Amino acid sequence: MYARAGSLEAQFRQVIEDPMIGTFRSRGRLAQQGADRFAMRFSDPRNEAIVMDGAKLWVYTPSTTPGQVLRMDQPRGAGAPNLVAWLLDRPAERYRLRLDASDSTTDVVTLVPRDSTLPFRMATVAFARSDGLPRRIDLVEDRGTRRSLTLSAVRAGRRLPSSTFRFAVPDGVRVVDQ
Repeated sequence: MYARAGSLEAQFRQVIEDPMIGTFRSRGRLAQQGADRFAMRFSDPRNEAIVMDGAKLWVYTPSTTPGQVLRMDQPRGAGAPNLVAWLLDRPAERYRLRLDASDSTTDVVTLVPRDSTLPFRMATVAFARSDGLPRRIDLVEDRGTRRSLTLSAVRAGRRLPSSTFRFAVPDGVRVVDQ
């Protein structure tokens, strides 16, 4: 379903539990089109964004690094922040898969990477049976950090406007090239 859709949009709620620095909650809107176009625009923390425009990765997090935006060449593969593409692009080839649970509304699958360069040890994805698209993603990252992403209002298969994947540098913000 994901491969045929070509794009995915959703509202998200994210919880990151890092044993070293604590728990962080965020929410916003996620959009992705292919492996090289991705945007997470946050409503909480407000106005933050992670955007992949096909050439550059922009990271704007004024709550932790005020007055600057990071701009870098867009990472490919395991280094890219497009976690939807990590998990759903060729999963049978890239992961050892296990069906963990199934009911009338959801199938839950655990994915263990075959490629050790991916920045997580294991993912659990809950797919809606109604459309085969993800509704919850739980990751255990390499350093023990746990990330949970709950998706709602999921839509797939639309041609998204190019502005979805464009980052406009806010006035007074310095661009830091990495």
